[in-house]
Amino acid sequence: MKKILFIALTVLTVLPLFSQTTETKSEIQEISETIMLYIDGTANGEPDKLREAFHPDFNLYTTKNDSLWIRSGEAYINNIKPGQKSNRVGRIISIDYENDAATAKVEIIIPGWRVFTDYFLLIKYEGRWKIVHKSYSWRTYE
Repeated sequence: MKKILFIALTVLTVLPLFSQTTETKSEIQEISETIMLYIDGTANGEPDKLREAFHPDFNLYTTKNDSLWIRSGEAYINNIKPGQKSNRVGRIISIDYENDAATAKVEIIIPGWRVFTDYFLLIKYEGRWKIVHKSYSWRTYE
């Protein structure tokens, strides 16, 4: 009887840890899917994927000639020509989240030209993750 009680208590103690891990993977997966809409949309000329990933009020921020440069998400999307593939490879470097807010770091390599580092802020609302902000920097591809 003691052995059965011990096994039952062990299972009840450990089981919540597995459900937390599953939950974390689920949120990370959802965030990754949103970011991949951005990566795939820009690489494959699919502006609708960007519209799905971005919040309508999304903006991009960087510096240019030591000044802040801001571009609207819609202006960025309008630069993506449907069906026009670009020579770029993207990968997710990291994701961090707490409840309904997340950050992500992404690297975009355009061989022979530049390597961009994108930092995203994401918010989960209406059951979906959306990119609400992007700041980025770049260096020459070596």
